[in-house]
Amino acid sequence: MRWVPFVLAVAAAMLAGAQTPAEAVEIAGEYLEMRTCDIYTGPCFANAQVGLTGREAILAWHVEEGSHLGVDLAGLHVVAVVRASDTLGYGGGLVVHPEPIESVVLIDSRATAEQQEALLHLIREKAGRVLGQIRRVDVVPIEMRLDHVTMEATLKAGDAVRMTTRKLGQQDCVCTNEVVFYPPLVETLDYEPAYTLEGRFTGRGLGVKFSSPETRSAFLATFAY
Repeated sequence: MRWVPFVLAVAAAMLAGAQTPAEAVEIAGEYLEMRTCDIYTGPCFANAQVGLTGREAILAWHVEEGSHLGVDLAGLHVVAVVRASDTLGYGGGLVVHPEPIESVVLIDSRATAEQQEALLHLIREKAGRVLGQIRRVDVVPIEMRLDHVTMEATLKAGDAVRMTTRKLGQQDCVCTNEVVFYPPLVETLDYEPAYTLEGRFTGRGLGVKFSSPETRSAFLATFAY
């Protein structure tokens, strides 16, 4: 069978630390996330929030370059708003998500129909378990800006999502035992926590609106798939 030597060759290259075609980056960009609990916190504060907060999250991707399903997505955005039955990421791991989970997806209005489909497929593939059951998909204007030096970020997605962040400072340490208690909900690179100045969802589809300002609840990151 012709595929056997190919598979063996790929496996050998991976063991050798070489980059294979299967490992090559096809799409890359920036990622922004906000939770409705502190993700940068001390264990005592985290334990007080588990089961009470952190059921909701906003996830946003900005594609800087690359394609998915053969469709060029450079310059486009997609946002997912998630609501779970309990604290997302409880236990500090990526795989611990309390089901059922529902979500709303907001797709960049500049995208063509083909690009919209590719963006939706991309986040289903990379964040499917976190998204749970997608209740609504809307096409809206999306603006997103991240500064990884100052840790300042802004996100606007139609009338549904608003988010701004700043860099965490010494004044944000309460117990001096703060750590990144929760990692990002999806695979990212070079993620750093940030302070959420404004973070809210006022859209439709989840049966709830939420706001979590003035919290240590955001991530600025990059992605490469």
